[in-house]
Amino acid sequence: MSIHWQSYLVAFIIALVVARITVPLARKLAFKLGAVDEPDARKVHTNIMPRLGGLAIFAGFVCAAAWAVQAQGPYLGIIIGGIIVFAVGALDDVFSLSPWAKLAGQILAAAVAVYCGVTVHFMTNPFDGLIYLGKLGVPLTLLWIVGVTNAVNLVDGLDGLAAGVSGIAALSMGIIAFQQGEPAVALLCLALVGAVLGFLPYNFHPARIFMGDAGALFLGFVLACLAVVGLAKSAAVISLFVPIVVLGIPVFDTFFAIIRRINKKVPIFAPDKNHLHHRLMALGFSHRQSVLIIYGISVIFGGAAVALTYVTSPQATLILALLLVFVVIGATRIGIVTGREVKHKPQIYTDIHG
Repeated sequence: MSIHWQSYLVAFIIALVVARITVPLARKLAFKLGAVDEPDARKVHTNIMPRLGGLAIFAGFVCAAAWAVQAQGPYLGIIIGGIIVFAVGALDDVFSLSPWAKLAGQILAAAVAVYCGVTVHFMTNPFDGLIYLGKLGVPLTLLWIVGVTNAVNLVDGLDGLAAGVSGIAALSMGIIAFQQGEPAVALLCLALVGAVLGFLPYNFHPARIFMGDAGALFLGFVLACLAVVGLAKSAAVISLFVPIVVLGIPVFDTFFAIIRRINKKVPIFAPDKNHLHHRLMALGFSHRQSVLIIYGISVIFGGAAVALTYVTSPQATLILALLLVFVVIGATRIGIVTGREVKHKPQIYTDIHG
């Protein structure tokens, strides 16, 4: 399938313009429906905020996708599943659904995507050949989609954070998909970038609207599905790791949260203030600085993922090893693994308490 470069540009512009136009409408609708986020002990904002901004991202992406690709096969699954998961998130933003109701909706959305062909059929064997998953492909794909959907939702803790990280991941994913001969996936990735950029000016600190669960769950779902369709087709061993590296921030932040809660013997789904963005702010970085630092880390992950598709296996192994060392050392130093307090920088501590 060949796609002219103008199609990528048009899809990007449609998504961006529709999202930008929809944000003010979403703000009014959020206040009218009572879909607002009130401050509490776990949150960093101090004002009541509308939280249906995800409507803009959803509208921008779906309009661009409807123009850009034929709604069939896995692409139909992504659109229908995306509608379901967006609806679940929007209902939660308005009515505060139970965790189990949200999980059921996410599983339903993932099941629709899998039914339409968004499925991992094999994994590369690090030693030789392929491991065909057979019937295991369905539950593993469901687990991946639901896991990434929730992981993106977990990093939605600061103004512009989840949107920016998702946009960087989508751009990296689009580059890789294009390089691997998946132009339709690359086009949808670019549409997602456009939708995020249309929304981000209203969401970057100081935010005027939050994306809410509707936006965060939708972004996670679409990114997870596009990773399966566009990045999991190669027989190269390194293809096992590319989706994980692209989505490094939400994946590793969620992984460390699980380890932290197991060590503390609290429920895995119990909320805390020890995610990456919380730890950066605890070190004395401002709201905006913390977000920009995480953007920078996301760019490193995205760049590493793109590099993995161009280098030889020994070089890829070296990149992965260095990336893993970077993650472990960084996570340990800022206390994201244990959740224990770390010392503030002296000058910053003085600024805050002096």
